[in-house]
Amino acid sequence: MKTIHKFRLEPGKEPTTLTLKEGYRVVRSEYIVPHKAVYLWVEQPLSVTTPTLDRQFRVAFSGEPVPDSFEYVDTALDPFGPEAYHVFAVPADEETLFSPVQEGASNDAFSRHNWQNTAIS
Repeated sequence: MKTIHKFRLEPGKEPTTLTLKEGYRVVRSEYIVPHKAVYLWVEQPLSVTTPTLDRQFRVAFSGEPVPDSFEYVDTALDPFGPEAYHVFAVPADEETLFSPVQEGASNDAFSRHNWQNTAIS
């Protein structure tokens, strides 16, 4: 058996970490106006014996740069505004790069990690 769960993603430079079941599949993203937030719907196995894993997702505005290695997942549109929110999956081997590092953590990892400027749409 399988099910679909809904998760809230936080916008900004820091990715949101979700604990998902192995074999998960993202099926939808949407901007929910009353909550003013992007949500992600994920299909995953329902079996309690299925191992879990932590995965990170990043929400970026149009024209905002993200590393080349990030994988595009979906776009959520604000139906009453000009904003588009683009959801990217952070590759598993890069997830620790974006986790806070002890005291004094900063966004230095972003400036060192292959950022590419994109055209503003």
